[in-house]
Amino acid sequence: MKGLGLWAAGALLLFNAGVHADTAALKDVSISTDADTLRRGAETIATLCMNCHSLKYLKYRDLLNIGVDRDSLDLWKGDKDLNAPLLSLTPADMARASYGKVPPDLSLITAAREHGGRFVYSVLTGFYADDNGNTNNHAFPGIAMPDVLGYSFAGTQEQHRQIERTAADAAGFLVWAADPNAAFRMKLGSAVILYLVILTVLLYLWKRRIWKDVDHDIENSIRES
Repeated sequence: MKGLGLWAAGALLLFNAGVHADTAALKDVSISTDADTLRRGAETIATLCMNCHSLKYLKYRDLLNIGVDRDSLDLWKGDKDLNAPLLSLTPADMARASYGKVPPDLSLITAAREHGGRFVYSVLTGFYADDNGNTNNHAFPGIAMPDVLGYSFAGTQEQHRQIERTAADAAGFLVWAADPNAAFRMKLGSAVILYLVILTVLLYLWKRRIWKDVDHDIENSIRES
């Protein structure tokens, strides 16, 4: 359990930190939710973030919908049922006893604030060592959460780029997690709009045909009179 302490020891954590973060400090990055990003992000969340955090509004079965293979899923969930929620590996009572509070659920973190995906990415890639050798964060100065991806310790540009890719994947997954049905709703909305356009055209043509006959009858009546 020693490794868990690194994650929860400083946990003001992202959700609470988000209330105070400066939007101007967020990095201008596009957060993708394509299939590959979601699969990579799921791995980062399941194998790293869930040491302390839960995503209680998601079930393991939901991860199959984004293409996570069954072998990986079985490894992540252990003996849990497919319909079990994604809960932290640290029990709530243990986290509360050890750290004074339960790390917040991440299910809706990106929906809880504007630019939620950018916020997550900016925090994860915003750590640096200040003049006193303490770890701080550009996106949230004074944050007590540890540098979980090791951004402030990376020694090369390639290491920074790799961490940035991991952070973007994690942010993309959390954007999806906040609204797993968004893509379906967009497809359904497009289909409904297309249906309404076709229906409108048909009704317009029907109206023209009806009024054409009516106008013809009126013209005949006028001539006869």
